[in-house]
Amino acid sequence: MGNLNTNDKTIVKIMIEFSKTIELFGLTTLEARLFAYLYLSEDAMTLDEMSEALGKSKASISTNIRSLAELNLVTRVWKKGVRKDLYEANSQLFKTFMTSYLRKWVDVARRQKSSLEEINNHYINQNNHGITQTEEQVCITVTVK
Repeated sequence: MGNLNTNDKTIVKIMIEFSKTIELFGLTTLEARLFAYLYLSEDAMTLDEMSEALGKSKASISTNIRSLAELNLVTRVWKKGVRKDLYEANSQLFKTFMTSYLRKWVDVARRQKSSLEEINNHYINQNNHGITQTEEQVCITVTVK
């Protein structure tokens, strides 16, 4: 894939949607876009290349790359004959992190579902013993959702 063509509307849409997901982990919008861009690119890139591609100042890119490096999401790499610093996404770390995060999210969602089912069953059982109309509405709402 090389450097991504940020003039391609499909590439831009993919990058934006990917970065929205990454923002859920507490990254700023620019950090997320920068990581998504590097992650989707095959080649390590200079600050100038990233700045031009994302339309942001080199200083802003530098600050955000430093933040991503501190999180171990990007790595500075060396390439023979290139005098400028090059950066690439730490894709393996991100994949491991995402897998772990998704497992935790699924586990929490299952526990929440189980808790809501217990509450629902409690109210259904209470229905036979004269629950209020408001409690019945809560029971119906939980059941429908």
